[in-house]
Amino acid sequence: MSDTIISQNMGQWVEITLNRPDRLNSFTDEMHYALRAALEAARDQGARAVLLTGAGRGFCAGQDLGDRNPATMDGPPDLGNTVRTFYAPLVRLIRSLEFPVICAVNGVAAGAGANLALACDVVLAAESAKFIQSFSKVGLIPDTGGSWQLPRLLGEARAKGLALTGQPLPAQQAADWGLIWKAIPDADLMTEARTLVGQFADGPTLGLGLTKQTIQAAATNTLTDHLEIEADAMKTCGESADYAEGVTAFLEKRAPKFRGE
Repeated sequence: MSDTIISQNMGQWVEITLNRPDRLNSFTDEMHYALRAALEAARDQGARAVLLTGAGRGFCAGQDLGDRNPATMDGPPDLGNTVRTFYAPLVRLIRSLEFPVICAVNGVAAGAGANLALACDVVLAAESAKFIQSFSKVGLIPDTGGSWQLPRLLGEARAKGLALTGQPLPAQQAADWGLIWKAIPDADLMTEARTLVGQFADGPTLGLGLTKQTIQAAATNTLTDHLEIEADAMKTCGESADYAEGVTAFLEKRAPKFRGE
């Protein structure tokens, strides 16, 4: 695997680190392929949760603009092709994984880096971290699902304010606004993130995965349709070994031992 990504198997879960710290972990084509390969490997090897973070002082500064500089190219870059080839498949992959993906934002998350974090299921951020929709500074629009996520999470007024001004949003304010789950003291970020991902991996991950999928589906469903999706998901959960174990453990007043099935 490319050294632009570090993937560590922790047993039931995988920790994936963006590893271009000298460039604030900004994306190259190589890094895109490596990240997707790491996520797919985690899925294929039976991981029950993933933790995504960044090396060094930042989480991710988005696209490495040196790779998309019109001055060094024969013509203007096809950024639509960049989105279709790299960023859109990455977002789809994260949201399709049938287990929780936790993001620990250890520093600045800008442009596609900010929206990569928002594609994850639970986002924890160091209190010093900032989220920046920096696209407007270079004449672009929020991609990597940003123009879809921001109004749903924040409402149109705040979404437009962040996207049009490109002003940094501190982690605590992001948490207060409901953009992320929690802002955590810098020194405690990775400890809390690893504890959380471990709890998920030890939990009833069949049900957790279906919880993820049903919540994501709500954005495009009517209530009537969604109630049917809930019923189907509950049927699957009710027939699972995890449900049987959870109920038995509750009645026996002991800790459950879930298998994710």
